[in-house]
Amino acid sequence: MAVLAAGCLVSCGDGSAATGAPTLNWYVNPDNGGQARIAEQCSADSGGAYAIEVSILPSDAAQQREQLMRRLAGNDTSIDLMSLDPVFVPETSEAGFLAPIPEELQQTFTEGVVQGAVQGASWKGELVAAPFWANTQLLWYRRSVAEAAGLDLSQPVTWQQLIDAAQSQGTAIGVQGQRAESMTVWVNAMIASAGGQVIENPEAKGPDIRLGIDSGAGRAAAEVMAAMDEAGVTGPGVDNRDEAGTANLFQQDGAAFMVNWPFVYAQGRAAAEGGTMDQAIFDDYGWTTYPAMEAGTPAAPPLGGIDIGVSAFSENPDLAFEALQCIVSEENQAAYMVSDGNPAALESVYDDPQVQEAYPMYDTIRASLEAAAPRPQTAYYNEVSQGIADQWQPVSSVGEATPERSQEYIQQVLRGEKLL
Repeated sequence: MAVLAAGCLVSCGDGSAATGAPTLNWYVNPDNGGQARIAEQCSADSGGAYAIEVSILPSDAAQQREQLMRRLAGNDTSIDLMSLDPVFVPETSEAGFLAPIPEELQQTFTEGVVQGAVQGASWKGELVAAPFWANTQLLWYRRSVAEAAGLDLSQPVTWQQLIDAAQSQGTAIGVQGQRAESMTVWVNAMIASAGGQVIENPEAKGPDIRLGIDSGAGRAAAEVMAAMDEAGVTGPGVDNRDEAGTANLFQQDGAAFMVNWPFVYAQGRAAAEGGTMDQAIFDDYGWTTYPAMEAGTPAAPPLGGIDIGVSAFSENPDLAFEALQCIVSEENQAAYMVSDGNPAALESVYDDPQVQEAYPMYDTIRASLEAAAPRPQTAYYNEVSQGIADQWQPVSSVGEATPERSQEYIQQVLRGEKLL
């Protein structure tokens, strides 16, 4: 099955497999080439013990899941290592597709790692994958606009304060309203920030899952969306906007506030250096932690990132775990954060001078990761996430009935009474 991505046809390697060393196939999410560079470096560092080749998955998280699950369900031995979105770790583990992490490596993969990343790489109390990078969303803003609105962003702010500020300045708040995973990220973050949980018993079987969407926290999330729409601050094309679209809107002065991942800083810097965005706009970038639902109650920002698992069907599991130790090393996490803009899972990386120079908001990222809440961990994540995306979109349709309607819809899907 051929996949065209980032200029590679399925595998991107340095040809070292031709030397006779065992080849380890690492299936990765698309990036700026950082994982391929790590694969090449670890292959060289192995002294001929193995050679890692990279196979690039589709850019869409759901398509990544579909392709991996299809191969793994067929006991495909061509997969040795796989980069997994944390939300798919429970399903992959529950299906028996992940090789158990040896006892002697459990501490290696968790010591000094932010707690949210460890949680995202675990299932039923056991570490089943190795945290590689641990993303989180920040609140980005134009310093000049925030100042004009009288908004003090040296302190945590609420969604309502942002709405009022954006409305007073005739600007927008960049959010991801697309019917996709990004919508689930937003809804889950607001519910978690309001003290709730999308799923209250994540280890349960589908029909027995208790959802917490139709709750005070769920209604608070719906109120934020409705307030944004009523105030006219969602910005143009909100229902088709993903993270990249939101970043572009912010760069093009279509929104003075935005919730998004840290990649937007590197993207903005590149645009300013390349002359496609005025340097003054980039110099006006500000950042702080994620908006709170209520004053005095800290937010629970979105948690993302990538965990790496070893396939249960790998013909070289010992070598795969050896390679995995190299891939997630402190040195490689730091290099990957600088080259590709993806925050490290290891806390010590944020003390690296090169990381601090490339990301002056490193302390804010670290603080956000410490407060972040993962999306629901369940073997039925696809059904829950798609159900949220279907029922909380378009943004203009969200109101007080949305939490109850969406919860009932997802429960029907989990009981097998309705198809997504």
